[in-house]
Amino acid sequence: MNNYKIYLGLITMVASLGGLLFGFDMAVISGVLPFVEKQFSLTPLQEGWFVSSALVGCIIGVSFSGDLSDRLGRKMLLFLSAFLFLISAIGCSLVAELNLLIAARLVGGIGVGIASIVVPLYLSEISPAAIRGRLVTFYQLAITVGILLAYVTNSLLLGYSEQYAGTAGAGIFDLVYIAEVWRGMFSIGTVLALLFVLGLFFVPESPRWLIKKGRLKEGQDILKKINDGREEAISTEAEHNENGSYKELFTPKLRKALLLGILLPLFSQLSGINAIIYYGPSILHDAGIDLSNSFLGQIIFGLANLVFTFIAIWKVDQWGRRPLYLIGTVGATISLFITGLLFYLGLTSSIFLIISVTVFLACFAFSIGPLKFVVASEIFPTRIRGKALGLSIMVMWVADTVMGQVTPILLREAGTAATFWVFAFFCLVAFLTVYKLLPETKGKSLEEIETFWNEKK
Repeated sequence: MNNYKIYLGLITMVASLGGLLFGFDMAVISGVLPFVEKQFSLTPLQEGWFVSSALVGCIIGVSFSGDLSDRLGRKMLLFLSAFLFLISAIGCSLVAELNLLIAARLVGGIGVGIASIVVPLYLSEISPAAIRGRLVTFYQLAITVGILLAYVTNSLLLGYSEQYAGTAGAGIFDLVYIAEVWRGMFSIGTVLALLFVLGLFFVPESPRWLIKKGRLKEGQDILKKINDGREEAISTEAEHNENGSYKELFTPKLRKALLLGILLPLFSQLSGINAIIYYGPSILHDAGIDLSNSFLGQIIFGLANLVFTFIAIWKVDQWGRRPLYLIGTVGATISLFITGLLFYLGLTSSIFLIISVTVFLACFAFSIGPLKFVVASEIFPTRIRGKALGLSIMVMWVADTVMGQVTPILLREAGTAATFWVFAFFCLVAFLTVYKLLPETKGKSLEEIETFWNEKK
């Protein structure tokens, strides 16, 4: 393998650790919550705050990291994210008081918020145009790996603690991994965060950020290193070393890009993915599959989400963003409609229910899920890309919060069938939006995409 491919692979793996920690931090709570609830005798209000504190942290992290990454650089923000993950994992593993535990979760959430912006941003700016979609999609793959890793380690640690429950001593190891096993579940994040921190010492700053700041030779040297010695025609970026303003996003030439940057993350949440993940084991149980261990149900759906993400990595730079998204939204619309119909007809024990849910997961994993990061990270000019992506991801987190509140109400008041039909409707709207607004960006450099918007105006 050529040296430049090894170097680019190393950069991608290290940066994607931010996505791995993102997925792990969000999913580990599923195994932790029952134990924390029992140990601290949580009221419903405390339980809700314990779970949502990380989400609040995400919104805080998103609110400043886009602008700060434009000012201080992408790598500096990646380091900040990694250190916050590390502090959170250590804190959650060791603190004794509930308020300190929640504070540690809040800190971890800030790290997630930063990573959710800066990792795809960094990957898009470090990637050669021909494989940019594939490398940015590795971020979504890393998230799914993190989710699956949390489910698997939760299950393994629970089994270990139950096996040695009668032999626990007074030492710190026995406290963390046997007596209070939820601390052990959190502690896995410490290892991942350390790997992230150490790995960042071996990756460069974003070359496009360097060039934007007038450090032309430094940026071009990095670009040559990741492009097998070839130069990219982006030297004109040095003329634009000022930071863009949010006002620029609302100018006529960027209005359509802004609309796409807001709508794609919004549709990813309105598609119903969280309802499938959260209520997946129940759906399988209704279909006649006995899943006495709820962790097993989570592992099954986490594995499906992971496997189908490889389709996006495989095809995003061959077929393009637009065809992949259109195919995915059509498939998601049909599968969600059929899922709702099966619930409406009372055919919940049918094998067709399993098939329809699996098809939806496949469609989400290769299109709706990863492509929101790919598109949002490449359609804005470098000088304002951090701010624009920050706004885009903020929409995703706010929509995630709203859907978390609305979905249980929909299920209770409108019924399961109607809930899935609502999700199908939004997937159909996503198809129409992309068909109307999204230009194809595969194989184009970030500068060519910026030129496209200027010419469009």
